[in-house]
Amino acid sequence: MNEPRIAGPRLTVPGKIAERAREIAAGRLTPAVPRDAATVMLLRDGPGVEVYLLRRTAAMDFAPGACVFPGGSVDEPDADPEIAWGGPAPAEVADRLGTSPERARALVCAAIRETFEESGVLLAGPSLAAVVDDSAALAQDRHALLVGETSFGELLGRLGLMLRADLLTPWGRWITPEALPRRFDTWFFAAVLPPGQTAALAAPAELQDRAEHEGRTDHREADSATWLRPAAALESARAGQIRLLPPTAVTLGELAEDDSVTGILAQRRVLTLRLPKVMTDGKQAWLAMPHQL
Repeated sequence: MNEPRIAGPRLTVPGKIAERAREIAAGRLTPAVPRDAATVMLLRDGPGVEVYLLRRTAAMDFAPGACVFPGGSVDEPDADPEIAWGGPAPAEVADRLGTSPERARALVCAAIRETFEESGVLLAGPSLAAVVDDSAALAQDRHALLVGETSFGELLGRLGLMLRADLLTPWGRWITPEALPRRFDTWFFAAVLPPGQTAALAAPAELQDRAEHEGRTDHREADSATWLRPAAALESARAGQIRLLPPTAVTLGELAEDDSVTGILAQRRVLTLRLPKVMTDGKQAWLAMPHQL
C-alpha cells in the first residue's frame, strides 16, 4: 500500500537531528543501537473500528505531545521463562515475528505489561478459556507495578494469571531512524479490548493523589487518551489538532482499510522491517519514509 503523507511531501527534522545525520554519513558518528520495544493497537467496535490513543506528556524525552498506541521498551524481566504463558508457543510467535523464541517471549510480555501500565487493560487470564473481565479491580496492583513495588511476573503469579499471547495479532515492525539519539526496534501488535475491561490513564486519580501526598513521583507518561476511528485520527492530524509520529500514522492508515475488528485481527501479515531515514541535501534535511528510499 502507499504510505500516507504525514505533513506534505517532506517532513522536516530539527537541526540537531540533521547534523547527526550528516555526522553519521561522514563516518564521524556511530548510530545508537536500537532498544527492543513493543506497542499494542487496542481496538473496539463502535461506530466503525475505533483505536485507543494516548497523548504523551510534554515532559517526555521521546515524542512529547504525540498521540501514540500504548507500549514501551522491553525490560530484562520480560524475558523471564517462569511467567505463565498461554496461546501459541513462543517458537510459533517467533516464526511470525521473524526472531528467536526468547526474544518473542520478551516482546509479548512487554506488549502486555506496557498496555496494562499505560491503559489499565490486561491481556491475561487464568486459562486459555478466560481473560480478566474487570481490570478496574486491579487498580491497586497496577499502581504497585508502576511505582516498582512489584514486578509484572510477581503480579501475574500472585493472581494466577497467564499471558494471553493468542490475543495479540502481529502487525508490523519499525526501527527509529539512525540519526536519532534514542532508537527503538518496535514490534506492533493489534488486540481487541476484552469484554468487561475499560481503558484509563496510567495513574488513576485517587492513587495519584495519594502518591503526591506521600511525596512520590507522577508516573504517568500520558496526559489524555481517547478512542478514535483510524481515519478520523488521520484527519485530525492533517488539521493540526493532534500530532502523530510517522509509524503511528502509517499504521492508522492500514487499520482504516478494514471496517471490523474481526477482519483486522484475522489478518496474517508479513512483517517487513521499516526503517525511515533522515536525508540531507545542502542545508535541507527531511525524513524519508521506507517507500521513498
